[in-house]
Amino acid sequence: MTTPDLLACLLDSLAHPYVFCDLDNVVRYMNRPAVAHYRRGAALLGTSVLDCHGEAARARIREVLAELLAGADERLITDDHRFRIYMRAVRDPSGALLGYFERYEPPLPDRAAPARG
Repeated sequence: MTTPDLLACLLDSLAHPYVFCDLDNVVRYMNRPAVAHYRRGAALLGTSVLDCHGEAARARIREVLAELLAGADERLITDDHRFRIYMRAVRDPSGALLGYFERYEPPLPDRAAPARG
């Protein structure tokens, strides 16, 4: 198995969606859970992640990307009862930013959705 195939298998084995975007916010990779999570699925590959969001979210993505370019490694972008989403820098061996990925976490226990009666 080649290294790229092995890495794709590794990322596909993760439970949460992972979406990698380049510095132009173009979706370059989605793991299997991400394809299943998004309504447009694999059709998002090659499109701008900004097109999937409203203006407030687009502004936050641009803001966090600027922070990653300035040297930050990770920033929280969404924190609600469904999940927390972080933007995480992906850098080459010299430290140059290649892009970012969205990392999901389940909500904190005290932020869980209220029970339905």
